[in-house]
Amino acid sequence: MKNKLDTLQRFVFENTPVRGNLVNLTSTLQLALNKQHLPAGLKRALGELMAASALLTATLKMNGSLVLQIQSKGALKLLVVECSSDFGIRATAKWTGDVDDQQSLFELIEHGQFMITLDPKDGGQAYQGIVALEGDNISTILENYMLRSEQIDTRIWLCCDGHSAAGMLLQKLPETMNQVTQRQDLTEQDSDTWNRVGHLASTITDDELLHLPTETLLKRLFNEEDIRLFDASHIAFFCSCSRDSVANMLRMLGNDELSSIIEEHGHIEVNCDFCNAHYSFDKVDTAQLLMSEVSAKANPKIH
Repeated sequence: MKNKLDTLQRFVFENTPVRGNLVNLTSTLQLALNKQHLPAGLKRALGELMAASALLTATLKMNGSLVLQIQSKGALKLLVVECSSDFGIRATAKWTGDVDDQQSLFELIEHGQFMITLDPKDGGQAYQGIVALEGDNISTILENYMLRSEQIDTRIWLCCDGHSAAGMLLQKLPETMNQVTQRQDLTEQDSDTWNRVGHLASTITDDELLHLPTETLLKRLFNEEDIRLFDASHIAFFCSCSRDSVANMLRMLGNDELSSIIEEHGHIEVNCDFCNAHYSFDKVDTAQLLMSEVSAKANPKIH
């Protein structure tokens, strides 16, 4: 059962193209952190990226998953978060050397690359976009990406204290030509609304974002605005790894590589980076993997 503390709530400013999402992660973050021992700076970065993944997933009409990934040649090697369309989240980080607890994410990145991947599970086309590392925080980077690549005005606030993570997103949706024609007299009004709510939202503090209930927070920020708040969606830590998926990965290594590992070690050990689940394959297991691979090649399916 998903923890009720971890929720995402959508809201809209009535009769305007402005919408928003608020997310709070406590147990989901703790479960992710319990699987790995991260320096304080990476804990905060991982929490912020997890909150961002939920906020962005809530804006998508897709059955699948969103992956946010930062790769670097510096001390940080990899920071990756995956959020499914039903808000199951998993996350992991890899780094080298001694990382000080006071070091920020961007002090650990060298020649970094930020990627956003959309992975539909219903046979749709996968998409991957490269996000320029412009800005000194994750929020600014994602705001720039949404404006330049998606042409959607977006404001994002993220915070993580190492125990909980939270975030808020505001978007001004683009209108179709027909809508613009019908609502020409309201275009300036919509722009005023966007500027006004953005200014009001910028007064939020990390403490408020982390600890205030959604309704209380919205009332404090937008007391004079007409807001419709939707039912909460629950969020939980979830890892999709399984023995079958690991077996499929091992088959991709090929006969020679698997045989070499077995000859040297007598078994194959695999740990999931996300949930730390352990999978072990002995000589018999590996022989069965190789036999199934040979059988699949000998009896290809005809589609």
